[in-house]
Amino acid sequence: MRLHIRIFGTVQGVFFRANTRDVAIRLGLTGYVRNIPDGSVEAVAEGPKDKLEEFLEWCKKGPAGATVEKTDFEFSEEKEFEDFKILY
Repeated sequence: MRLHIRIFGTVQGVFFRANTRDVAIRLGLTGYVRNIPDGSVEAVAEGPKDKLEEFLEWCKKGPAGATVEKTDFEFSEEKEFEDFKILY
C-alpha cells in the first residue's frame, strides 16, 4: 500500500526530511521525501497500512522545530520502491 502526503507549514530548514527518512526506515517503509519549491514537503511511503498510518500521524506533527499547519494525503494500492530516500 502507498501513502502520498504533502506537509505544509514551517517544514523546510528544520531537518524534516532527515527525520522523516529515519522514521520511515524505523517503520520498515520504502519511498522518498523531498522539499517542494512552494515551501512544503512531499513524502511517498509504501508498506503495511498500519505502519503507513503511524507514519502519517508522525508527519502531522513533524520533528522539533517544525510547525505543521496542514497535511493533504491519499492512500493507494501502488508499490514500486525498494528503499527510502531523500530526493534533492
